[in-house]
Amino acid sequence: MSNAPVVNASSYLTLHYRLATADGTDLITTFDGTPATLLLGQGQLAPFLESRLIGLPEGAHQTFELSAADAFGERNPDLVQPVSKATLEENSVPDADYKVGELIEFNAPKGGRFAGVLLEMRDTTALFDFNHPLAGQALRFEVKLISVL
Repeated sequence: MSNAPVVNASSYLTLHYRLATADGTDLITTFDGTPATLLLGQGQLAPFLESRLIGLPEGAHQTFELSAADAFGERNPDLVQPVSKATLEENSVPDADYKVGELIEFNAPKGGRFAGVLLEMRDTTALFDFNHPLAGQALRFEVKLISVL
């Protein structure tokens, strides 16, 4: 019986992790370099990733297959929205030369921030996709716990 510490909701971890697409293309990985250190519950990892770590013992090496719904969610067609060029000008970098496919951040008219992928520039509006860039994608999350405090 092992007395290895187990991850809880406020654990301080040193770990290697990899987030990849379902076909194995790395989105982010620490396996090639320095391990990550993080405190759970601080937003350093997405909550759906943190929840997979709870209960794992120090030394565990596991891979989780996540459906789109379990990861960043399914794509929501209602989040594809036009934004007037006037609103965009007022709330983003003045005279910016935006390119289709670019992730653009701008201030929301009532405070806060928006980030969306520019889909199309039109005469008076810009069409944005405000879905998370990884929405609708199944992901693979691999983790190797080095230490748990």
